[in-house]
Amino acid sequence: MTGTFTPMPGAAPLPRQILAQAGMEARLMLRNGEQLLLAVVIPAIVLVGGVKGSDRIGLDFSRPAVDVITPGVLALAIMSTAFTSLAIATGFERRYGVIKRLGTSPLSRTGLLAGKVGALLLVEVLQIAVISGVGLALGWEPSVDLLGTVLAVVLGTAAFAGLGLALAGSLRAEATLAAANLVYLLLLAGGAVVLPTSAYGDFGEVVRWLPSGALGNAMRDALTDAAVAWRELGVLLAWAVGGAALTARTFTWE
Repeated sequence: MTGTFTPMPGAAPLPRQILAQAGMEARLMLRNGEQLLLAVVIPAIVLVGGVKGSDRIGLDFSRPAVDVITPGVLALAIMSTAFTSLAIATGFERRYGVIKRLGTSPLSRTGLLAGKVGALLLVEVLQIAVISGVGLALGWEPSVDLLGTVLAVVLGTAAFAGLGLALAGSLRAEATLAAANLVYLLLLAGGAVVLPTSAYGDFGEVVRWLPSGALGNAMRDALTDAAVAWRELGVLLAWAVGGAALTARTFTWE
């Protein structure tokens, strides 16, 4: 009969699933005050404290401190959201059965990873706007390469998200909370994310191969020298591929 409704059961196309998951994840993150603290407030405090205190602690840069530290703090914000916040949130989602229920849907592990990365990118737009505003108020004068900046943000997000999900998918929620915060503090202090690798002496040649060092250097090159740091982007790509493969192999829904 003309006009009769005919149901069409089946899963939505994967891109639509990923968009729906990304939108939901972004809304949940923005409603969580603790995650906003980690994502925006702490990096802003690090930026102001680093710029104001660089002379007092003897940091010597070839450029004004704000021009060096602001790109590093943007990298720190990406790391805090894509790794620490994601790992902790996902760990407790597994504990409370949220991930288990998603496992009964047509959403695959790859779709879950892509949706969470998409949500992170949406939140990072807010982070970049706020932290850049603070940096400009402190006298930051960026020299921007748009391609290098976008690639650094996307690949850095993918690298840390893969590692965060791998951590959350293999440990209990409490262990994930402790491990994610410990790794965050270690990389903040010694991972060459806020400060350039040159500030670490000979150890800088080691930490530049970490995702934190690669992301920090890539952001500094893109926003200070208007250059694309291809080597650092290659390091981030390798970490992203490795993290995604590890997540796909080890992540469990409960």
